[in-house]
Amino acid sequence: MPDTHEVFNQVPPLVDYDVADDAALLDGLRREGAGWAEDEVHELGRLAGSAQGQEWGRQANENPPKLHTHDRMGHRVDEVEFHPAWHELMTVAVGHGLHAAPWRDERPAAHVARAAKVLVWNQAEGGHVCPISMTYAAVPALRHNSELAATYEPLLASPEYDFGLRVPTTKRGLIAGMSMTEKQGGSDVRTNTTTAQPAGDGSYVLTGHKWFTSAPMSDLFLTLAQAPGGLSCFLLPRVLPDGSRNRIFLQRLKDKLGNRSNASSEIEYDGAVGWRVGEEGRGVPTIIEMVNNTRLDCVLGTTSLMRQGIVYATHHAAHRRAFGAKLIDQPAMANVLADLVIESEAATTVALRLAGATGDPAQATFRRLALAVTKYWVCKRGAAHTAEALECLGGNGYVEESGMPRLYREAPLLSIWEGSGNVAALDALRAMGKQPETVEAFFGEVALASGANARLDDAMERLRKELSDVDEIQFRARRLVEMMALVLQGSLLVRYAPAAVSDAFCASRLGGDWGIAFGTLPSTVDTKAIIERARQNPKS
Repeated sequence: MPDTHEVFNQVPPLVDYDVADDAALLDGLRREGAGWAEDEVHELGRLAGSAQGQEWGRQANENPPKLHTHDRMGHRVDEVEFHPAWHELMTVAVGHGLHAAPWRDERPAAHVARAAKVLVWNQAEGGHVCPISMTYAAVPALRHNSELAATYEPLLASPEYDFGLRVPTTKRGLIAGMSMTEKQGGSDVRTNTTTAQPAGDGSYVLTGHKWFTSAPMSDLFLTLAQAPGGLSCFLLPRVLPDGSRNRIFLQRLKDKLGNRSNASSEIEYDGAVGWRVGEEGRGVPTIIEMVNNTRLDCVLGTTSLMRQGIVYATHHAAHRRAFGAKLIDQPAMANVLADLVIESEAATTVALRLAGATGDPAQATFRRLALAVTKYWVCKRGAAHTAEALECLGGNGYVEESGMPRLYREAPLLSIWEGSGNVAALDALRAMGKQPETVEAFFGEVALASGANARLDDAMERLRKELSDVDEIQFRARRLVEMMALVLQGSLLVRYAPAAVSDAFCASRLGGDWGIAFGTLPSTVDTKAIIERARQNPKS
């Protein structure tokens, strides 16, 4: 039977490309001292862009985890079943050290290498990076108990993914989770009602309900509970040293907007056994070290989604024709694409700068404030950026097969996770109030670009004036933190990005020569140079 119509002006599949072929990422990797990892980053990039890597991501999302509370005989089991594709993704992530490996890696800039790998591999599938991130972030908090750290840290950093509920010390590698949020509290963790009673042998018995516990199949969890001495941090294994199941009961899995390959659950502690991490009454300062590192991964996750959206949008525009020319050559579309690229490159550059400050005591003061500021702004921009990238594909972008709806559903999570917009903005104010030296460190960083761009210099001066005015500062929190984030990004781009990118960023984001929507750059911008820097070139 003859075809009823000819298919034309459709875009070829974007497959078999190197996700790591990203100039901003590779420049940052080398600049921050982790150029030694470039070959491995490309290896991951080729796998993420391959047909196999993309298929694992699709399958993991289309076959979400299933909770089994009981076996067929009625015994409580509390297990989560995952599609084999999830385990393939996890095996790759752990094998390449995206989890806790950098904490035990003595090579320079190990955290930068890890960040670059997250930026690349997250583009295969974002949900599985949640337990990977929590495993990474658990180590600094766990070190508040040297005995527990000595036992578990080597296994958390192990390059082997060993799924299944068994005694943690008998496994080849471990995954860690975190359980903080309760029904009545949300981000206000001090309203915690879970209790922890000393058992007399160094352990505690916990009773309570946790509203969000992500990755409940993990081997270990850090959690908060009210001990006799106040809110404290505890380590709870899913399986106790004697081989029995800890009394952590999975009540249900959350039916989420996105992040569907990852299991998020509601749990009950009904006499669960845990061991204290840090001093009694110091739970929040102890676990905040974990939170701060997962906040870095929120930035990395959003940045990865931005990059992926740009790759999809520019690929589509380079092949699709409308009104007599390729979309990528149409001035209105070029303005949109270039604007999206600028946002993506700014996020990539600041994310790798923050990774470079991780684990370095000399940069801890700068990182404290800069991370809170960046977490707010980059993650806040993610949803708008992804929506605009989806629109570049038109109706095709609204169809699941394009991959764009998955990115669109994922984007809001990174702004909510580890403190939504107001929490992140207020945390930046808290850092400045309690540690004024963080402000000095912040301006010390951005001042490295002084004199290189007049718009940036003007923005730095405006920011100093805004910060000196403390009237209604909480009401103005978002505005202030936004200014700080833009000045930080602008300073980094002026120092490190091509002039086409940095000039466009400063003219639009700092100089006010910009509209409200993406695609409103000034006519002086070299859109062609900006877009070409960001495009992918698949082998096919």
